Amino acid sequence: MSEESPAERIHSGKSWDEFCDTLKAAGQTILAEGAPDDGLNRAEGFRYLSRLTRAGLEAFLEYADPAAPELHRPIHETAKIGADNPDNYYQNAQLSGAYEYRIVGQRNSIHYLDFATQTAGVASTGDSSQSGHLDAEDIEIADDGSFEIILSCEEKPGNWLRMVPETTQLIVRQTYLDRESETPADLRIERIGGEKRPAPVTPELVDRGLGQAAGLVIGCVNLFASWAKGFQAHSNALPRFDDSVSMGAGGDPNICYYHSYWQLGPEEALVIEVTPPACRSWNFQLDNHWMESLDYRYYRVTINKHTATYESDGSVRIVVAHRDPGHANWIETAGHAQGTMCFRWIRADEHPEPRCRVVKVSELG
Repeated sequence: MSEESPAERIHSGKSWDEFCDTLKAAGQTILAEGAPDDGLNRAEGFRYLSRLTRAGLEAFLEYADPAAPELHRPIHETAKIGADNPDNYYQNAQLSGAYEYRIVGQRNSIHYLDFATQTAGVASTGDSSQSGHLDAEDIEIADDGSFEIILSCEEKPGNWLRMVPETTQLIVRQTYLDRESETPADLRIERIGGEKRPAPVTPELVDRGLGQAAGLVIGCVNLFASWAKGFQAHSNALPRFDDSVSMGAGGDPNICYYHSYWQLGPEEALVIEVTPPACRSWNFQLDNHWMESLDYRYYRVTINKHTATYESDGSVRIVVAHRDPGHANWIETAGHAQGTMCFRWIRADEHPEPRCRVVKVSELG
């Protein structure tokens, strides 16, 4: 029997049925043995699936045409994936190695600006490779702050971001140091020599998009659930994460990551101490079990090079606790008893491992 065409699958409803079946299957990861089973973590887990679904549908249906790419925000305040950085303004665009593209930008005042092209698998299978990488320090920028970048498989003069035939997306990281005063870069992308509007919707696009969106949901929840389980082997410590694994999930080669797990009793605090080296920036964040950053809009769940208060010797001491212990660098747990966490160095000369210890809140000096 011949395989059904996308048009036949859409007409019969099979594309939609398989999409729904995959979402249902993804729920088993939330219910899996070893996953936290209290009400908060279960509720956040299923909300996480809804967020992944929204992100997948936007990426693979609404902004899916690489012939007419558009920058959009797949990760933000209410859609979170893989220890998303609260200091970041993320943007993505769908690409194809068959085309060439131009990014036109205005630098503005954002602290860190980074562009990367990736092959498929970012944040879903963890099996992706970076085609090219370029950050603002290596970009020729005009006196008025404007710049252009060419994206192509063949090298071009000037600001060039490498692609390969297998390239599927652009990832942009704009990282705040001081969110109150900085303005993100204004960016737009276009296909060179192409139409500026996407093609009309087709059965092929919807059939493929539903499959890709469902694949992102189940791949992403399984990938990061497995990471969280592995982190529990070194709970309340911050060992360096494997660079090759982070790059496979779309990491930035300028960043050194320290992923781990945390768990605290009602009267316990996690003390993190380190002397920051010379670096572009650094930050620490608290996440839930599903590797979503906690709600940084309303809670003190992250700290960075600018917002930290330093000791007289240049070191920094961060205190994670359920209630305010009166420490300047307090990170609150926002009602959580456990979760994942992440420390980053960005363009650091050295990569010291933060020292961690659990103490009673009453013992904090």
